[in-house]
Amino acid sequence: MAKRKTTKRKPLPKTNPLEPLRTALRKRTKEELIDLVLEWADGSRATQRELESRFGVEALDSELVAQTRQAIADATDFDERDINRNFPYDYGAYQTVVRNFRRMVKAGQLEPAMELALDLMRRGSYQVEMSDEGMMTEDVEGCLRVVLRGVPESDLPPARVASWCDTLRTSDRTGCLLTKEIDALKHQLHPGRRVSRPSPAQ
Repeated sequence: MAKRKTTKRKPLPKTNPLEPLRTALRKRTKEELIDLVLEWADGSRATQRELESRFGVEALDSELVAQTRQAIADATDFDERDINRNFPYDYGAYQTVVRNFRRMVKAGQLEPAMELALDLMRRGSYQVEMSDEGMMTEDVEGCLRVVLRGVPESDLPPARVASWCDTLRTSDRTGCLLTKEIDALKHQLHPGRRVSRPSPAQ
C-alpha cells in the first residue's frame, strides 16, 4: 500500500496584542500623546518616577528636598495588615532617593541629606522590622550609604557628625543597619576614642 503523503501546515504568524493600540496611537498628534502621558504621571507618583528615570529627568534644585522626602515616604510605605509577610514595596521610590542623595552630596548639601537620612532610617528600619525577610534591607542601606560616604568629604564639625551618627544608630529599630560603617565614621573622626553603641530606638 502506498504511503499517504502528508503536507506540513505552515505555522500561523504570531500576532502582537499591542499592535492595534500601536496603530491607534500613530493616528494621534504628538501633543495628544504628551498630554496622555502627563495625565498618567499626574495620577501615579510611581509612574511619574519611572518616566523621570527612563528619560533622565531630574527634579529642580528647589524641589529636591521635598521630592526626596516624598520618595522616602512612598518607598517605606506598606499595609500594616501585611506585617510579617513579604509584602510589595516601591523599589522605584528607593532608586529616586539614591539619585537625589547623590545630587545633594555632589552639591555639598550635606545637612538636608543627613536630616533626610534620619527620616529614612526611622521609616526604613521599621519597614524591615515589620516584613518577613526584610527584602528591602539592601535598598535602605544603599540609600543611607550614599550619605555616609559623603560626610567625610564635608567640612562639618566632628561633633556635629558624631551626634548625627548617634542619632542614626538610635533611629534604627532593627539595631543592625550599617552599624559597622556608622561606627567606622565616628572612629574616623575620633581615632583614639572608643565608639559608643547606642541602644536601638524602642
